Amino acid sequence: MMTTDLLDREAREDLHDRGYSRRQIGRIAMLLGAGATASQFLTNGAQAQQSAKAVIGAVRIGSNECWTGPFPEGVQAASAIASLGNRYEPDNEHAKLAAAVAQVEGVTPECILAWPGSSDPLNRAVITFCSPQKGLVTANPTYEQSWRTAAWLSVKPTRVPLTADYRHDVKAMLAADPNAGLYYICSPNNPTGTLTPIADIEWLLANKPKDSVVLVDEAYIHFAGTQSAAKLACTRNDVIVMRTFSKLFGMAGMRLGLTIAHPDLYKKMMRYDGGQVTNMLPMTAVACGTAVLPLADKITARRNEMIAVREETFAHLKKRGLKYIPSQANMFMVDWGAGKDPKAMQAAFVAEGVQIGRSWDAYPTMNRVTVGSAEDMAKFRAALDKVIKA
Repeated sequence: MMTTDLLDREAREDLHDRGYSRRQIGRIAMLLGAGATASQFLTNGAQAQQSAKAVIGAVRIGSNECWTGPFPEGVQAASAIASLGNRYEPDNEHAKLAAAVAQVEGVTPECILAWPGSSDPLNRAVITFCSPQKGLVTANPTYEQSWRTAAWLSVKPTRVPLTADYRHDVKAMLAADPNAGLYYICSPNNPTGTLTPIADIEWLLANKPKDSVVLVDEAYIHFAGTQSAAKLACTRNDVIVMRTFSKLFGMAGMRLGLTIAHPDLYKKMMRYDGGQVTNMLPMTAVACGTAVLPLADKITARRNEMIAVREETFAHLKKRGLKYIPSQANMFMVDWGAGKDPKAMQAAFVAEGVQIGRSWDAYPTMNRVTVGSAEDMAKFRAALDKVIKA
């Protein structure tokens, strides 16, 4: 069987009509065919390049994980459904999750689709809405997964610097490629933790090409407590909102993500064997997500706990004369100053028992630091004092 035969005829014809070569179509088949998720081909390599292996015994504040696990209600729901693990779906679990999301976000269930994490829908959006003629536009720095997918498919990526106050510069993004297929906005942005106002996103929607799509990645929105683009996504046919339970909900190892979009967009995205991917969700993750999403008071309390620890850490950085990017999420970029090598700083912190995050090429003197527990950040500050003295 030819690699391209892993896609059905309609999918192959669509990709060909949009300008993909036979080789590129073969790569898409490798990414998404035969029931494989795109992350199997892209994310594992990215992890090897971008993320340090966990240092056992160290304070782990480098991967934007939550410092604690799921809320007890979620653990209880996952435990209860584990006893029904002989069933693929014991009792309409996908529908229950969609109903919970619809209730919280004020959207219709038809706009909601659950995924095993966020990588697959992000990769799939690049495949579906970009092409050799229609590129990808993102901020720089931002979460790089879409860059890797574009590079794999030989789709043109355009990276636009953030504004002086670290928002996505939507006017510059449109000017940089006014014929792009996909505009990617991460808000709060990874790695800066900064917000792009809904008004800016609305401006981009009003001025972009009619056939392009705006993808708003809201992985960290629960840490910010800010306005979501979810209702835009459910009322238009050119917006996708992406969510994950890996961050504030403490479910990174359970692999559960969501998209909110018009059903017409899903029809396009699911041409490339998407149904198999969305049917691969573990019911323990779905049950946990359904249970925790409505817990507004506990979400607020966890957010406030993070903010208090983050602000205490910012105050310490100021005291030490270090610059940082003011963040609205559970991470921040700290600037060590000219001549400082971020990899060397990572190693210095590991020597003190603290594992911080990496750097981005747009900010070559900075490391990203995840906001952990109060105890985690006290150890970070103590390590910082030793590293800076050295």
